[in-house]
Amino acid sequence: MTDADERYELAQVNIARLKYPLESVELTDFVTALDPVNAVADAADGFVWRLQSDSGNATDVPVFGDISMIVNMSVWRDEASLKAFMYAGRHRELLARRFEWFERIEEALVALWWVPAGHRPTVEEAEKRVLHLRDHGPTPHAFTLRSGFPAGPGL
Repeated sequence: MTDADERYELAQVNIARLKYPLESVELTDFVTALDPVNAVADAADGFVWRLQSDSGNATDVPVFGDISMIVNMSVWRDEASLKAFMYAGRHRELLARRFEWFERIEEALVALWWVPAGHRPTVEEAEKRVLHLRDHGPTPHAFTLRSGFPAGPGL
């Protein structure tokens, strides 16, 4: 691990547009899985922080001014820990079902960026990173898991 790796943590945002209202029967499996999956994330190696409201999750946190969109935002030690959580266990099972619950959207709704250790990103910051990724493609300022950049300040 380099000095830069220790001074920075990986922020991620994942925004999705719901196909149905959260209270609908169509989203029962998704809503029921939120607390257990969040508990697994909270206990995962490399997990640092996640956005949550008083509800314990972030489904009621506004994003892009669209009430049909929900946001998931977290901070991780590094890409390896984020990937280990994302592609294993219950989260992987839910990821495989995402198109049952969320609309397919062509434009970027997921972004990653490096933050100084201890920084907790805001939704406004995350929205700007997503918009930057849409406008400029992957850069150190905002990127994807497929186009990662080394830890450091994203210009």
